[in-house]
Amino acid sequence: MKFEKRPMVNWYNVQQLASTGLKTLISGIFGNFADKREMEAALSPGAGAYHALDKDELWIDYVSDLGDGFNPTYTVAYSLAQPVLSVGGKALQQGDVLIMGGDAVYPTPEAVEYENRLQGPYNAAFPWKDKPAGGKPYTKKLFVLPGNHDWYDGLGNFIKLFCQKRALGRWLTEQERSYFAVRLPHKYWLIGIDVQLNADIDKPQMDYFRKILEGQDFEAGSSVILCTAEPSWVYNSWDQKNKSHARIQFFIDRILYGDENCSYYEKNKSLRVAAILTGDLHHYSRYEQVHEQTGRVTQLVTAGGGGAFAHPTHLLKESITLEGGYEATRRQAFPTAAQSRRLAWWNLLFPFFSLQMWLFFGAFHLFTTWFLQSGRPDQKTFLDQVKHTPDLSRLCTLIYEHIRHSPSVVFLNLVLLAGLTFFADTATGRKKWNYIAGGIHGLLQLLVFYLLVWAFAVINMNLLQWPVRSFRQIALFSAEMLVIGGWVCTMIFGIYLLVSTLVIRNHPTEAFSSFRWQGYKNFLRIKITRSAATIYAIGIRKIVTDWEEQSTDPHASRFRPKQTIDYTLIDEIELKP
Repeated sequence: MKFEKRPMVNWYNVQQLASTGLKTLISGIFGNFADKREMEAALSPGAGAYHALDKDELWIDYVSDLGDGFNPTYTVAYSLAQPVLSVGGKALQQGDVLIMGGDAVYPTPEAVEYENRLQGPYNAAFPWKDKPAGGKPYTKKLFVLPGNHDWYDGLGNFIKLFCQKRALGRWLTEQERSYFAVRLPHKYWLIGIDVQLNADIDKPQMDYFRKILEGQDFEAGSSVILCTAEPSWVYNSWDQKNKSHARIQFFIDRILYGDENCSYYEKNKSLRVAAILTGDLHHYSRYEQVHEQTGRVTQLVTAGGGGAFAHPTHLLKESITLEGGYEATRRQAFPTAAQSRRLAWWNLLFPFFSLQMWLFFGAFHLFTTWFLQSGRPDQKTFLDQVKHTPDLSRLCTLIYEHIRHSPSVVFLNLVLLAGLTFFADTATGRKKWNYIAGGIHGLLQLLVFYLLVWAFAVINMNLLQWPVRSFRQIALFSAEMLVIGGWVCTMIFGIYLLVSTLVIRNHPTEAFSSFRWQGYKNFLRIKITRSAATIYAIGIRKIVTDWEEQSTDPHASRFRPKQTIDYTLIDEIELKP
């Protein structure tokens, strides 16, 4: 299919911020009133468990947080399409099943975004191939969980793409709902739950899983690999008010194990949740949770490296306490904490990564200056007065005397101050105390604005001797504010993000989406055998940016890398029965 190679989403594009913010607000308000999960249940009443291939050795691929810029998304898609990858001295086979663990597209789930950022790259990486007459199909199975970005349209396009038995390249979907249960060989199960937008797990979904758990296929002593769309254990460790992990634990305790009223309660006492896989944070990390009473070990794995910007790992805690008093210890992270801290310094180039923010700050301050100039009833303008101001004390007095006659300037100043104050992330770090840092940031931006107005007035009207109302003075002042003023203010914004992530330890998303680092991608390959299940976490430090197109073989990857992809075995986890 034809598609456009899209760049990484610029999260500080003013238009993008407004559009995504509006859709997030609407989905948050109306999400519970338009819960597509109930509609899915009504349209597919007979949905049950799916069966993977009955093989003695089965391979599963897992990827999450994909569908962003072409280069990182296609690098991962191309890797998933390879029949064998040599990583860390091991030959890791392509999965018979592919799991997409959430956020299949960014920034919002319009059809055109899915086409360009997901379908196009994956169709090109693993093109459809018809089976020979009487032969076995070439397709692989595909199961997909929705993340918050997939939910922003109420799951409309997600259902069309993934719940109607359509193909994505040579991967073929089977699911009829946004959640699924897949029976694997050797008493292993893959269960994917849809947590919507931080909502409770709906009753039709719970009934779906209860019916499967009651069935004969679900044997005593089964092991479950649970997939969800967010690393609830990390969010809970950052913010104790976050209840997402409580909902996961409720599902495990009350649905998987069941209570005394469940027909499968006795059978499932020996059930083991071997691992929980998720994305949403765009890095790799693993916590190991040991259940004190039973000694069971659950691996809590975040593998959100499918294509979106890299998230930090230096904010992850070494050990965390979870719902029910469970303790978990961090065992691995990619990138490392040291690498993550080094990446944070790219915020010093924030103006060049976010030219629209540069222009926005410059234009906003220019607009405020316009009101300053027309705010007083007499003929002497603010610039006429400020050019003779000898010191900061007199400047502060002049500003006060002037803006008290200009409600529009006061309003714009308050908008800037409040906006930057409440921009502060209060879910991590020092929580509501972070508003202090946000307030200081806002006050600093206001102070810099008035200092810039003072400096430009002195230069233009004292040194150059240009009249305040002359065209050349107005043109020069406008250029100074747009270029110099915008750069200084976005530079301060970048420093605020740098200090936030390194010192205050908050803004994990805002501080790293700013420079949109494309490296440190990752995905999982899981091998299921009679003796154990093994998870191989595969890392890609540097993505491919130089591709060559081939047109001779319609069934081979359309674009091939000109340089060798360097794979790293981040982690190897054995899930013993």
